[in-house]
Amino acid sequence: MVEQWIHDWGYVAVAVGAFAEGETILLAAGYAARRGMLDIWLVLLVAVVAASAGDQFFYWVGRFGGQRLLGRLPRLAAQFERVAALLRRRPRGAIVAVRFLYGLRIAGPVLIGAAGVPAGRFLVYNVLGALLWAPLIAGAGWAFGQAEGLLELRLEHAEFGLLALLALVAAGWLLAWRRARRRRH
Repeated sequence: MVEQWIHDWGYVAVAVGAFAEGETILLAAGYAARRGMLDIWLVLLVAVVAASAGDQFFYWVGRFGGQRLLGRLPRLAAQFERVAALLRRRPRGAIVAVRFLYGLRIAGPVLIGAAGVPAGRFLVYNVLGALLWAPLIAGAGWAFGQAEGLLELRLEHAEFGLLALLALVAAGWLLAWRRARRRRH
């Protein structure tokens, strides 16, 4: 049932997740791709396009309504100076880096738009950031799936030994419990 849902809705989930925050869904999609439920190249394509589109959307929200939002949302306004300082130090790198900074995945593009960064510059470095982000996050999910598969193979070979060890531990515990019970009586 879960595999069928992933097959039917997995790419839609990647698109929706990558449009907003997306790390958890993209990790899961990388894992599902490693397990053969999704195509990794299609996962990456969907993630790059959706993440770029989401950040472009939030950039334009910030460009046209950022100052009003800063006035209404004090938590967002508190982040503005952090992003502005990053933009002053490394304007191009900040656009790429904001995708990787916790708590700034949505707020970052809004704040960059509010700061007046030129739209063309934001577009180029936003897409570059998505091209770095998607393989990194999906790759972590893929690697987890790979490691799990290797562990599973090793556990299959050690299964009898683990069961024997568990039986010995259980028998030892039972003997110790009986001895303690006899001593009390």
